Amino acid sequence: MFYSEPEHIEEASMRWDHLAENPATARDAALFGAETVTSRTFDTPEFHGMTFHEIRAKSILNRVPGASRMPFEWTVNPYRGCTHACVYCFARKTHSYLDLDTGHDFDSQIVVKINAPELLRRQLASPRWHGEHIAMGTNVDCYQRAEGRYRLMPGIITALRDHANPFSILTKGTLILRDLDLIRQAAEVTEVGISVSVGFTDQELWRTVEPGTPAPERRLDIVRAFADRGIGCGVLMAPVLPFLSDHPDRLRATVRAIAASGATSVTPLVLHLRPGAREWYMAWLERHHPHLVRRYERLYAEGAYAPKWYQRRITRQVHELAREYGMGPRLTELPRRIPVSEPAPLEVVRDPTPTQLTLL
Repeated sequence: MFYSEPEHIEEASMRWDHLAENPATARDAALFGAETVTSRTFDTPEFHGMTFHEIRAKSILNRVPGASRMPFEWTVNPYRGCTHACVYCFARKTHSYLDLDTGHDFDSQIVVKINAPELLRRQLASPRWHGEHIAMGTNVDCYQRAEGRYRLMPGIITALRDHANPFSILTKGTLILRDLDLIRQAAEVTEVGISVSVGFTDQELWRTVEPGTPAPERRLDIVRAFADRGIGCGVLMAPVLPFLSDHPDRLRATVRAIAASGATSVTPLVLHLRPGAREWYMAWLERHHPHLVRRYERLYAEGAYAPKWYQRRITRQVHELAREYGMGPRLTELPRRIPVSEPAPLEVVRDPTPTQLTLL
């Protein structure tokens, strides 16, 4: 059975300047299902106040529960918690399983599976693995700022390429451009799907609700860069925020910008508020848009999802705009495979200097 949460953790050997290292207590280690955890708190400007809990996971391939709405069966998540700090993130609840809060801790207490690349390579080679599609970026972003330090994705993509295993990546992170050539190599031997998440283009809204992410226009630059290299890129227009980004003029501005980037498709998703995310988002709404609190309480009175009539209205509007601007309305079912040009090299040249791309 591949699916597992980390069961064994060993102390990591990585050392950086400007950080404090704290060994985990026995209680902390037990929460991670491990004997030891190495926690590092940074004092550098880009990671100020953040703590990284380095673990050695026993399994990296996660099987999605059968009852899930997700259109895929297997995922890889090298991180838990996310420095993007999106107020609405549905994955916030997962931090409560580690006895951490779903608000500030989710944004600043990041679990790093430092052995993810080698572990994935070993699991892909297992006779029990049959080459199923693997989705990444579906829980937290694998190209969040922490990836600039830990550089786990090059090894993960290399393992997938070497095993010709189909995969897809969903991201808000411009750091994916660092791995563009490697992704193209993988796309020459297997099915690869790349999608970028851009829910809206309003600058003021972006700064308050997605404070740790690259600006929307920088994310659309990802689409342009991949298109220039012959790799089609779709956009997940998510989340559409009721009463904030759903006005027809704002929907049009967002779809127009997505189309101008060269996106192959646009897929709208309305905000959903699961426990853990709901409390954090509603507190943010009370601070920034108190006049909308009662409207949200009515719209989401039945649970985590907006009513079907509202979702259908948004979907219809975005699909109509997508057709007007010459895009397909839905994400491609099968990721695009580009023609083979020349054999892909088997080794990845690693830059020893960690990379951090600008947010602006």
